[in-house]
Amino acid sequence: MEYIRLNNGVKMPMLGYGVYQIEEKECEQCVSKALDVGYRLIDTAQAYLNERAVGQAIAQSAVAREDVFLTTKVWVSNAGYEKTKLSLEKSLENLQTDYLDLVLIHQALNDYYGTYQALTEYYQQGKIRAIGVSNFYSDRLVDLAEFSTVTPAINQVELHPFYQQKELRKIMTEYDITPEAWSPLAEGKNDLFNHQLLSTIGQKYHKTAAQVTLRYLTQLGVVAIPKTVHPERMIENFSIFDFQLTENELEQVAQLDSHQTLFMDHHNPEVIKELTKLGKIETMDKLQVKGDFPK
Repeated sequence: MEYIRLNNGVKMPMLGYGVYQIEEKECEQCVSKALDVGYRLIDTAQAYLNERAVGQAIAQSAVAREDVFLTTKVWVSNAGYEKTKLSLEKSLENLQTDYLDLVLIHQALNDYYGTYQALTEYYQQGKIRAIGVSNFYSDRLVDLAEFSTVTPAINQVELHPFYQQKELRKIMTEYDITPEAWSPLAEGKNDLFNHQLLSTIGQKYHKTAAQVTLRYLTQLGVVAIPKTVHPERMIENFSIFDFQLTENELEQVAQLDSHQTLFMDHHNPEVIKELTKLGKIETMDKLQVKGDFPK
């Protein structure tokens, strides 16, 4: 495993296991298997409705809590200073822990300034080791970074070979904010798993197109959190640190960037309207994990 130092000095694994859209009954088993494989970064969210399963898997694992880098995210309906604090206490209870390694603001919607104030307070109290954001594009990221006492450590966004967020990553570099990729394998879109270039590069190293993709991202300094419920894929995704892409190969993969999202455009007012509808659902258990839910 390779690690990256966040802007506050905290060490974070470059590769983790994401549990987006894994229902609670299956999630505990999946996280347990991921920990057995060797994953030490587990990424969940309040809106995924599987925090309890993640917490149970970690509690029952032979892996010590301090060796697991545990991330959750505050959902839009819990935005604002007071509601965020209440939601954090619930997340701590669900995850069976007295501290969190990383907490992100899930979407740049509602009172995210109040949310960040609460995260900052918990960070300063030592209840959270690092704080950051998710799905923040350059304008709102700069706004938050400029007017906060604690610069976000992470910005988790859609990032894969077909949408590489190069301009946003430049801004993140300026503020020493580490990029983290959700859907790093693009959920197989654009036939990623059989992509000619990625597969050809992989043949040289006896690796798959998926492994080449994950190695590409980690070599760029991007934390990746692929999700799968298949143990053999967990092992495959984890086996990426025994080879290194050349500069020429990195340049070739860089050319795959279409500069367009494959999932949702956060600059589109209609997309924001749909997200705000979900953000106005006050009871978390009414949210649906399946379907086109925001990551």
